[in-house]
Amino acid sequence: MTDPTARRQALQATRATALEAQLLHLLGPFTGDERALDAGCGTGALAYALAPHVGEVIGVDPSSTFVAAAADDAPPNCAFEVGDAIGLPFGYGAFYLSCCVRVLHHVRRPELVVAELTRVTRSGGRVLVVDQLGDIDPSRARELDRFEHERDPSHTRLLPDGDIRNLLDANDLRLVSNEIVHEQRDVEQFLELAGLEGEERERLRRMAPAPVYEIEVGWYVARKR
Repeated sequence: MTDPTARRQALQATRATALEAQLLHLLGPFTGDERALDAGCGTGALAYALAPHVGEVIGVDPSSTFVAAAADDAPPNCAFEVGDAIGLPFGYGAFYLSCCVRVLHHVRRPELVVAELTRVTRSGGRVLVVDQLGDIDPSRARELDRFEHERDPSHTRLLPDGDIRNLLDANDLRLVSNEIVHEQRDVEQFLELAGLEGEERERLRRMAPAPVYEIEVGWYVARKR
């Protein structure tokens, strides 16, 4: 069975071009000297996509395994360190651009992540929050969260669009750009990424909404006042 970190890196590589294009669409043009933060960087997909367009990217993740994988063959203007998005090891206003991509549904207190992103962003800088969105129907939301948690125990809860907007507003961030992107999720690929095999894989396959189902991913760009 392939190493989970290697699988994650391979999947991120296939998404790299689309990720970079979306960043340029929502955040560009860049001046080339911005200092950016990738909080919850995983194996570095966002940092790598930002690197050609900014001066410096710092990636932070609680997993030392992911940090080591991200640092391996990283662009020269990227640095990675172990750290937690709910307690970032940086001072007030240290970054022009602070980002978290698919992080909020992995933490029990997502409001603390947004508060920390705001704290380390300078006045006039931008905060980027990207995450899969939860269903506004409570029963459907519970079922999908149950499936996600069984596949990945670090999953907590998918936030609906309104909840993420409220988190930005609570931190006095002004939303300047927002898109909801529809993605097709192949359950077999998803379970392969999690490294599930045998009976456990079959059990999760039965819990999935469908063999291929659609998810919504919200992209939010906000400016710090």
